[in-house]
Amino acid sequence: MAAKIDLRNSRMHDRQALDAIYAHVQPLLGQGRVADYIPELAHVPREQFGMAIVKLDGEVLQVGAAEQRFSIQSISKLFALVLALQSEGEALWQRVGREPSGTPFNSLVQLEAEGGKPRNPFINAGALVVTDVLCSRFATPENALVGLMRRLSGNAALDYNLKVAQSERRHSDRNAAMAHFIASFGRLANPVDRVLDAYCSQCSIEMNCVELARAALLLAQHGSVPHSGERLLTPSLAKRISALMLTCGTYDAAGDFAFRVGLPAKSGVGGGIVALIPGRCGICVWSPGLDETGNSLAGTAALEMFTTLTERSIF
Repeated sequence: MAAKIDLRNSRMHDRQALDAIYAHVQPLLGQGRVADYIPELAHVPREQFGMAIVKLDGEVLQVGAAEQRFSIQSISKLFALVLALQSEGEALWQRVGREPSGTPFNSLVQLEAEGGKPRNPFINAGALVVTDVLCSRFATPENALVGLMRRLSGNAALDYNLKVAQSERRHSDRNAAMAHFIASFGRLANPVDRVLDAYCSQCSIEMNCVELARAALLLAQHGSVPHSGERLLTPSLAKRISALMLTCGTYDAAGDFAFRVGLPAKSGVGGGIVALIPGRCGICVWSPGLDETGNSLAGTAALEMFTTLTERSIF
């Protein structure tokens, strides 16, 4: 059980909250299971935790292993969606829906009943359609996504991990089944193998909490990059992406996550969760031990504690 914190105290500042959270989650570290269905991730130690807050003015607050890089996995779907919306705009929603799925992120059950149109871009089926869009737009879509992450994080050395990408690709039977099924409805424009290669590469991008929290400022700043002033999205599209994060960003636990945390967020089975407070900051937390829905166990607890202690959420 996590250590108890007295919630009768007045609202904490961010630095105080991070220190309290770090103590609070210690009993949770080592619990849960890592994403061992990807062999390269099977040996990541569960007893790790990092958290970072990056504010719009550039201030960085961090605790624990906030500079330890990890495989961002499904967090990449968020930024792939940014690239796809830049290309397609609102027309993208003709190919992928905007509703919570209520099923696991790698489920096939809804595709047949719904004519091969995925429920949302954050489940695997929807991410494959988004990746197909990027394959049509870019000669090497995985490099395009790495380029975006370098711009948003301010780190020109970011890259994907080839060993993780190859490991994930060798064990992608379920994703391959989904991609072929979507293609059977005429909803993929590119060869399945090309889409799968790009998808597995983008999931293997390695970043740390500080870099991901800084990347999330794109949405906290309503579509512009704070450190450069570059506008990548209209405020309307940025709003829509944040709404999808809230309703669909944490797999089939999105409702409970919104109830507990109250922030737009996107998780990945590498143990990361990136979140944001609009107009204020980006947040990232990482701990590899996952709960039964594939979200970081300690990470979810940390974000819940953060919004409780600081009294800041979108509600």
